[in-house]
Amino acid sequence: MKEILREIGMIARALDSMSNIEFKEYDLTKGQYLYLVRICENPGIIQEKLAEMIKVDRSTATRAIKKLEMNGFIEKKEDKHNKKNKKLFPTEKGQHVYPFIKRENDHSNRVALEGFSARELETMFTLLQRARKNIEKDWEFVKKGNKRIY
Repeated sequence: MKEILREIGMIARALDSMSNIEFKEYDLTKGQYLYLVRICENPGIIQEKLAEMIKVDRSTATRAIKKLEMNGFIEKKEDKHNKKNKKLFPTEKGQHVYPFIKRENDHSNRVALEGFSARELETMFTLLQRARKNIEKDWEFVKKGNKRIY
C-alpha cells in the first residue's frame, strides 16, 4: 500500500514549519495562527467547537488560546445564554494579522497545487474529505478514552 498518510504528514509539517518561521515576526508560534484564523472566520466561537474544528484535544486548545489572549490577539467574552462558555473574538491586533496569514495560506495553496487540473483538484479534495471523515470516527472514539484495536 502506498504511504499516503506519510506524504500528507510531510506536506503538513513543511507548511507548518514555514508558517511558524514566517509568523514569528507577529509573535505567533507553534500553530497558533490556525486558531487565530478560525476565530477571525468564526467570531464568537466557543473553545470546544474550535478544538473540534482544528482536531485537537481540549488541553492543547486551552494552551494555544491562553497564549493568543496573553499576546493580545483574541479576547474572551461571556456567553449570555451559558455562563460556562466563553466566546472567542479577535482583537484589533488579531484582525490586523489575519490578512497576512490568509495571504500566506493562499500562496501555499497556489504553490502546492500548481500544475493540477480543475478535475484533479476536485478529485483530490473529495478523496481527502472522505479520508478525513474516516479518521474522524476513530478520533471521536479515542478522544473519549477508548483504545483502537489494530
